[in-house]
Formats: sequence, structure tokens, C-alpha cells
Amino acid sequence: MTDTKRNDVPYKIYLSEEEMPKYWYNVRADMKTKPAPLVNPGTGEPMKPEELLPVFCKEAIDQEFDNDTAYVEIPEDIRNFYKMYRPSPLTRAYCLEEKLGTPAKIYYKFEGNNTSGSHKLNSAIAQAYYAKHEGLKGVTTETGAGQWGTALSMACAYLDLDCRVYMVKVSYEQKPFRREVMRTFGASVTPSPSMETAVGRKILAEHPGTTGSLGCAISEAVEDATSHEGYRYVLGSVLNHVLLHQSIIGLETKAALDKYGVKPDIIVGCAGGGSNLGGLISPFVGEMLRGENDYQIIAVEPASCPSFTRGKFAYDFCDTGNICPLAKMYTLGADFIPAPNHAGGLRFHGMSPILSQLYHDGYMEARAVPQTEVFEAAEYFARCEGILPAPESSHAIKVALDEAKKCKETGEEKVIVIGLTGTGNFDLVAYQKFNDGIMDDYVPTDGELEASFAKLPKVE
Repeated sequence: MTDTKRNDVPYKIYLSEEEMPKYWYNVRADMKTKPAPLVNPGTGEPMKPEELLPVFCKEAIDQEFDNDTAYVEIPEDIRNFYKMYRPSPLTRAYCLEEKLGTPAKIYYKFEGNNTSGSHKLNSAIAQAYYAKHEGLKGVTTETGAGQWGTALSMACAYLDLDCRVYMVKVSYEQKPFRREVMRTFGASVTPSPSMETAVGRKILAEHPGTTGSLGCAISEAVEDATSHEGYRYVLGSVLNHVLLHQSIIGLETKAALDKYGVKPDIIVGCAGGGSNLGGLISPFVGEMLRGENDYQIIAVEPASCPSFTRGKFAYDFCDTGNICPLAKMYTLGADFIPAPNHAGGLRFHGMSPILSQLYHDGYMEARAVPQTEVFEAAEYFARCEGILPAPESSHAIKVALDEAKKCKETGEEKVIVIGLTGTGNFDLVAYQKFNDGIMDDYVPTDGELEASFAKLPKVE
């Protein structure tokens, strides 16, 4: 590659503290078709805000139901906390480009420059802040790979709140160091499903020896919160208010690109519940919805948990215990328990209602990729860029590499933006299995999915 190309933009584009967004962006305000409302499973009617008061903080509920306010001011206390690790850098992947020999220009937005190691802290501090301002004692939550639990434990320690985390059992066993980071910040961590809740005992009775799922852990965390005075449940993905908080990722990305007059052609993010992808793409999708620009947006999910690519767009429970509201989303069925693959943060049976509606309306595409190819891409990226990516993020890296290789074949100089959601420093058990050649590529059969679809609730 020539020095001219290398001097197009800096390796890292930093925004100043003054340039950090002061507002979150609510993409629902620009959506022609709004996400379908949550439904009360008992009545079959749309949920009312007051019905969620025993579960969530009031401010989170208000944000969840707000389809009209485009920009929501970020409280100053939250912005001051953000300044400890934000704005995060947007990096031009010159070394990766050279190794690939591609004319494509590749950028990645790295969210791993904080102790939690991921983007999850963006919403964790917001939700903990609301809990503190309501005078609560503490919060409960679930976590898959551990990024969300780690982030929430950090936020709760900062604000002196009790934090109870139900960690998917397979991740609890595979990722002991994330568990210990949570405990270091004062959180209690329980492998899920557990014998500590009624719903956990029920799931274990029905699925003996199960390795758990995010749906199981959600059920336990909700039961814990609603059965203890002074506690509320907080969720790290899927729901509207979480994607709202994560929009700071996309807003910073767009501001950094605009600084150098760069317009992306392709934006790639991994998709599990939807928090990081929704946050990354929201301002870009907003431009598409308003008819101002066009982008190719690619959601990448594991072939072992293919909610978008093989799921149904239907109302379903967000949890395996069937105690949460119903959401209309792309789902594999709340009873579906994914294989214990290592991208633990992508092991949710459903997808954000916002992203589900955008996908249904054709504003984005989705691809499912097998695990071993994901780790091949992760190691290739690490050897070029010097960052060990999280397995979740590596799904996006895999497809970005595919697109860059296409550019090499066609000669097109496309601009590709990757959401690098976090570090893989706590995922070394997974990397070890890949390097030892004992990682497999489980893909659910049509029969397994059909059996799960048959149990979807009958809601129009």
C-alpha cells in the first residue's frame, strides 16, 4: 500500500470530551413502522407503563414506551461517568487492509477500553443511575458471556448499589475470570438455572443437566427482583431503552467519520439481543429512514443461534420461564436452548423488536456464520491489528473480511465499518479450544427449530 493511502486519515480518530454526544438518539422516532408494543401474557393486551413498575425503574419504562422523542438528553452525571472511557476510538485498520491486499478502507469502533471490556457499560451506568435516583437498594440481572454482568457490577459499585447477577451456567463454567471480576466489584454471581428461584427449579426439572440460556437467566433475575422489596430488574440488551443508551456508539462513529468526510458503504455488527448493533447503526439507519442516505447494514449472528436467518417474526416470551411480557421479534422460541458455543453474549433466542422491525422492513440484512470460521477471523484480525477481539465481535469481523475480499476481486474501494464490541481477554478458554482443534460447529436442525416454534404463544 502507498503512503498516500496510509495518510488518508489518522490510524485512530479521537473525539474530544467536548465533542462527545450530549444526547442519545431514539431511532423509533424516525421509523415509519414502529416496533409492535409489548403484550401482557395474562390479558393478551398491550402492556401499560404502570404494569412494569414492579420490574423496571420508572425512567427506563418511560424511555421504553417513548416512540416519538428523537433526542434524549444524557444526564450530566452519566456523561461524567462516560468520560472515564469515552469517547472511544475509531481506528483505521491500515495493517489489516495491507495484509488482505484489498482496496477497501476498513474502520472499527473499539468499545473494549474499559475494565468491563465491552460496550455494555454505556447502558449499565444509565440504568444503575436511575435505580439510585429512585432510592432503590439494588438491582438484579442476567448475563451471558459476562460482559453485561461485569459492566453492571462496575456501575453498581460506583453508585453503592447491591448487584445480583444470574450468569448462564455454561459461561459461568467457561469464563471464570469474568465471574471473578464481577465478584471483585461486589456482585453476587449465581450460575443459571439454579435452585435459588422457583423458575430455576422448574427449568432444571424440565431440562435436567441443561447448560442454561439467557432466557433462563432472565426468568430468574426477574423473579428475584420482584420478590425482594427495594430491587428492580435491569436488562443489558433487546429492549428499546437499552438500544437508546447504546446509540452513543453510532453517534460517536458518525461524528468521527464526518470529521474526515468519510461515508461508509457497509456497516457490520454482531447480533445477539441487539444492543451493540442497534447502538452502532442507529444514526445511520435514521438517515435511511429520512431518505438522506443509503447504507448496506449487515447483522451477523452465530449459526448455532440464528434468530434472524432462521427465526420467526412473531410474539414470544423474552424468557424461558414465561414470566416476562411478550415481544414481537425474530425468535427461535423461548423454549429453545442454544448449544454451549463460546459467543455467550449471542446465545439469546430472540432479537430486539427495533432491529426485528427494521430487518422485516428491509433496512438491513443478516448472515449466520459457524463458530470455527469466526475464530479464524478473530486470530487473523488479532495478528494484524494487535487486539484480541471478543468472540461476539469476531462474528462481525468474519463478515467484514469477506466483504473486503470481495472488494479485492472487484477492485471496489468500499468503506467498511466494524462494530468491535469488546476484548477477548476473558475468552481464552474459547481461544484455547480453537487452537487445540477441539471446537465444533453445532447448527440446530430444522426439526429442533420446528419443535420450538410449535410452542410459540398464539398472539396476533
